[in-house]
Amino acid sequence: PVTVAPVHPAPSPLKAVGWTILFLVLGFVLTLAVGAGGFAIAGAAPDPANPTTRDLVVQTVAGLAGFGVVTWMLGVRVLRLTAADLRWAPLATAGRGFGLGIVLGALPAVVALGLSVPLGHAQFLRDAGGPLVYLRQVGLTALILAPAALVEELMFRGVGQVVLARAFGRLPAILLLSVLFALAHIFNPNPTALGLVNIALAGVFLGLAFYAPGGIWTAWGAHLGWNATLAALDAPVSGFPLKIPWIDYEPGGPVWLTGGSFGPEGGLLASATLV
Repeated sequence: PVTVAPVHPAPSPLKAVGWTILFLVLGFVLTLAVGAGGFAIAGAAPDPANPTTRDLVVQTVAGLAGFGVVTWMLGVRVLRLTAADLRWAPLATAGRGFGLGIVLGALPAVVALGLSVPLGHAQFLRDAGGPLVYLRQVGLTALILAPAALVEELMFRGVGQVVLARAFGRLPAILLLSVLFALAHIFNPNPTALGLVNIALAGVFLGLAFYAPGGIWTAWGAHLGWNATLAALDAPVSGFPLKIPWIDYEPGGPVWLTGGSFGPEGGLLASATLV
């Protein structure tokens, strides 16, 4: 009998790690280069401690350009990965996967914040502004968060996930990249050890969403659903406060339960809902 070699043979573990490191390094380098050019054109340097909307837009565009180009150059052209390999579901089913992801991400965020009221004495207070101003700001915030979430999905649920999964299996690849996903947030404002653990848990959650129907669209939707829901309820997102009019969230305490100034991701309530 004739033995047919697989189209994409599994790389050795060493090669898989090497390709993943190369993908991340090239992506970050290209992102930094594009970002530097963007800030030079804007005529102002970013403020890491208090990023403006302009800073977030420039950084997001740079990330999409950097990791988008490297995904195509390294993933598609060099490693010969197809859209199916990278779990880019067809556009006909992309919307369904994205919508599923939004629900999957929004539900645990709502539960974590909801539980913080009776268990952590958190409060939702009235703030300046009205419903229309609130909806406008939530929409603008979601528009900023959406491409930023896609950038992180390209980084940590893209080429590296596929290559590592072929060498080590899906779950080990998810766990490894989830640790890197957490470490990428170590310089966020007010990070805590529990906050980084929860971000790693979120990475596992998003890795599972990546292998759900809808592929990367589902993972992107889940990422955005979590972040946008927290922002819409005036809670910090991974340490970044995104002020929303008409509603004011006071996290209460203790910090280890509610997350404090890092947002729900810094507390055990988020741990429970993510698990």
